[in-house]
Amino acid sequence: MQVGNARYLKPSDLPETVVVFPLSGALLLPGAQLPLNIFEPRYLAMFDSAIAGNRLIGMVQPALGEPADSSNLSHVGCLGRITSIAETGDGRYIASLTGICRFRLMDEVIGHQPYRSFHITPFISDLKSRDEEDTVDRAELLSVFRAYLDANKLEADWESVERASNMMLVNSLAMMAPFDPAEKQALLEAPDLKTRAETFIAIVKIVLAGSGETDSMLQ
Repeated sequence: MQVGNARYLKPSDLPETVVVFPLSGALLLPGAQLPLNIFEPRYLAMFDSAIAGNRLIGMVQPALGEPADSSNLSHVGCLGRITSIAETGDGRYIASLTGICRFRLMDEVIGHQPYRSFHITPFISDLKSRDEEDTVDRAELLSVFRAYLDANKLEADWESVERASNMMLVNSLAMMAPFDPAEKQALLEAPDLKTRAETFIAIVKIVLAGSGETDSMLQ
């Protein structure tokens, strides 16, 4: 997988340990981009360290059902590369992470930094996820997406949607959707692209049914 100026093709291209940014409701998936507004001193220090090193950050949610500031974390996150960063002039960073692959948190690395680091086990199969392009039911995915937009009176850049690969489409839609943390974690932990697409479709159908929309919107 090409991310920014780097290529990640095999296990040796990935770190054994990674700094971790816990953020409730934030979902990063391989190949997609997550914008971030960084202002807490410990995370400013984390990004400074990452920029000086391998430019990699691990995004992970706090453990589900616990407060946003809980020290307990979900077991699966996604590794991202800092592909853009800008200073705002008021002490913040506006950054963008591009997803590389998911990982499973292992043991924490004890250090003296104000942020946390963990040993990780990467999901190496994510580096070849483009092999799964043909497994996605693109027609149903777009039908459900259009129904969701219509129900919420939203518009989309359909020219860009049509150009997007299945991987980019599924992962970008999953990241942009205003789902709750548990639903986002379910999308993250889906074993493959096909299952993630099916999970996204199922969640949207539940949302539409709950809002009183009829099945005719999905025809």
